[in-house]
Amino acid sequence: QVQLVESGGGLVQTGGSLRLSCAASGSIASINAMGWYRQAPGKQRELVAAITSGGSTNYADSVKGRFTFSRDNAKNTVYLQMNSLKPEDTAVYYCAADSRFSIITTIRSVENWGKGTLVTVSS
Repeated sequence: QVQLVESGGGLVQTGGSLRLSCAASGSIASINAMGWYRQAPGKQRELVAAITSGGSTNYADSVKGRFTFSRDNAKNTVYLQMNSLKPEDTAVYYCAADSRFSIITTIRSVENWGKGTLVTVSS
């Protein structure tokens, strides 16, 4: 069993930056892929960024060039650096982890979820 705890959300103005963290505990040796999802009110949960165990990353088109996903294996923590934030980035951001796949591409690729952290971008 893997536990994921997100932190770093908050209120920021348009154009500002935030860094989200996700600390993993439990059976962390089993984790292959990790990802960040977000869910805005009334919308479906969407994949924002994904990272492999080797550090390769994929990003949603809407965040490419603005968000950076990184992992610190020594600290069992992944980070999502979010720059040039826009009001449409407002959502609850969820950390995700999986042991079966090399990279997370869909919700079915996720075995473990964090409880989420709220990011609000004011205009």
